[in-house]
Amino acid sequence: MPDDKKGGGFQSAAGLIRYFDEEEDLGPIFDPKLVLYIAVIFGVVIELLKVFWPI
Repeated sequence: MPDDKKGGGFQSAAGLIRYFDEEEDLGPIFDPKLVLYIAVIFGVVIELLKVFWPI
């Protein structure tokens, strides 16, 4: 009976290995600093809009 469970771990891990090997980056790649700069600019623009265009 111990021989029946010998290969079970490798087969279940093999599917995960194949899945992660197939993963590709297809989206745009941005520098993290650029994302922060854009967020800060949007924040400043929104605050300026509150001052100059009150609702």
